[in-house]
Amino acid sequence: MATAIAHPNVALVKYWGKRSESDNVPATPSLSITLGGLATRTSVAAAERDQLRMDGEPAADAKVEDFVAAARRRWQLPPLAVDTSSDFPTGAGLASSASGFAALATAIDAAFRLRLPAAERAAWARRGSASAARSVFGGFVALDPDDGDCVARPLLAGDDWPLEVVVAVTSDAAKRVPSTVGMARSQSTSPFYAAWTESTPVDFDIASAAVRARDFEALADVAEHSCFKLHALMLSTRPPLVYWNAATLAAVHRLRELRDQGVPVFASIDAGPQVKAVCAPGRGGEVAGAIETVPGVLRVIRSGLGDGARLLDEAP
Repeated sequence: MATAIAHPNVALVKYWGKRSESDNVPATPSLSITLGGLATRTSVAAAERDQLRMDGEPAADAKVEDFVAAARRRWQLPPLAVDTSSDFPTGAGLASSASGFAALATAIDAAFRLRLPAAERAAWARRGSASAARSVFGGFVALDPDDGDCVARPLLAGDDWPLEVVVAVTSDAAKRVPSTVGMARSQSTSPFYAAWTESTPVDFDIASAAVRARDFEALADVAEHSCFKLHALMLSTRPPLVYWNAATLAAVHRLRELRDQGVPVFASIDAGPQVKAVCAPGRGGEVAGAIETVPGVLRVIRSGLGDGARLLDEAP
């Protein structure tokens, strides 16, 4: 038996769409930060039959089942008992699949002493969720489909530029359209999809340079552009993908007001209604106080940048 922990990540330069469905390779590069304030904990053990528990309850999940089956074929594994839980809402736009598959790949690796290098664990985690490849690493992480075998790689350690993130939770409900379904729909119906795939590598290069230079304003500009461009792509999909609610929009306006007042903060929103406010070191309290009073915001979660997926010591 082995237990691993992994954290979700927020893509500052987003990806949306797949280049290869079979290997789960994204259509565009992405750049993310790993969030230390939220976590998924996953235990794996040999069993008489495959079984899955999620947040303490028996569950069925086709993506997890497919992932376990692929791992079994690759390493001749026995049936697995998988027990996973997260301390934040799942399926609600907070990258629970990223932390989930990163933790699962890490736990399988440890339980059966596969001794996979981190890059190979990331490649396997990507099979479950493309963004899971990034959660294998901490800090700032890049995932580029044009970089060899589409292996995630750390760009900058979190301690080297300790940005803070305030998550405005506006709903605990699972989103109606899962990301995988939404991506395929956008890819096949949006007239803006080609422009998205052409422009995102440019955003990725600009954001990567901004991270290396610790240039907050440059990163804020390109990250917000990537975020709102993504949601414009979603809205141009048929039928449209509308993941925001009223509180999402109100929080965006509040963050824009803060930024206009000189507060170093910007918004990032994935496929869901939650707003992630990324701010300069030491500004998290100020930003949290400003957005927790936004009508419709259920609560805020403060986070620093987190470590990559890792094994937990289960010894008493």
